[in-house]
Amino acid sequence: MNFRPFLIILFMSFVVLASGCASKSYAVLVESPDGSTGAIIVSNAKGATLINEKNRAVALGGFSAQPFGVQESRLKTDFSDALSAEPALPKSFLIYFKLGATTLTPESEAMIPTVLETIRSRGQAAVSVIGHTDTVGDDRVNEKLAYERAQLIAGLLQAKGLKTIELIVNSHGERNLLIKTADNVPEPRNRRVEVTVR
Repeated sequence: MNFRPFLIILFMSFVVLASGCASKSYAVLVESPDGSTGAIIVSNAKGATLINEKNRAVALGGFSAQPFGVQESRLKTDFSDALSAEPALPKSFLIYFKLGATTLTPESEAMIPTVLETIRSRGQAAVSVIGHTDTVGDDRVNEKLAYERAQLIAGLLQAKGLKTIELIVNSHGERNLLIKTADNVPEPRNRRVEVTVR
C-alpha cells in the first residue's frame, strides 16, 4: 500500500503523521535527537495499537492496525519539508574562570571561537548567559562575581557583532553548583558561565 505525506512532525512527541488523502494516512514513531524512542498508542476503527519501536508505523482510518516498518529513505522523502523546518536543538557551553576572578582559563579562552561560530551559524539565536561561582567567599560577593563573569561573556559576544533575538544575562552566584561541595571549597568546575544557544 502506498502512503504519502500529509502532516508534519508533532512538536516534541516525535510522532509523524502522513497521508496522501484521509484514507491513506499513517502515524510513525521516530527517534528523538538524543537517541531515545518513547511509545504511542494509536486508536482507529480496527482498535488500539502500541508502537514503541523506532520507525514503526500504523495506518490510520479504515486500514488495518497492524504495525509496519518505514525505511529511513522513505521518512526523508515523505517528511522532507517537516524535517528541514525542524529547529536545531539548544546547545550549551561551559566557560571556566580562575579563582575569584573574571579571567578565563586558557582552555575556555580557546573555546570562545566555537561558541561564536555556533551562534553565528544559527542566524538570530536566543542566548542565555548565566554566571556561577564556587563556594569560596561571601554569598553576596559571589553573586556579584558571577554576574560580572556573565557580563564579560555577554559583552564579548556583543563586541563580535552577533545578532541575537534575545540575550539574557543572569547570576546564580554559588547557587546551582555543578559539583556539590561544602562551604568555602574551591572547585574549578563551579567557577563557570553557562552559555545556552537556542
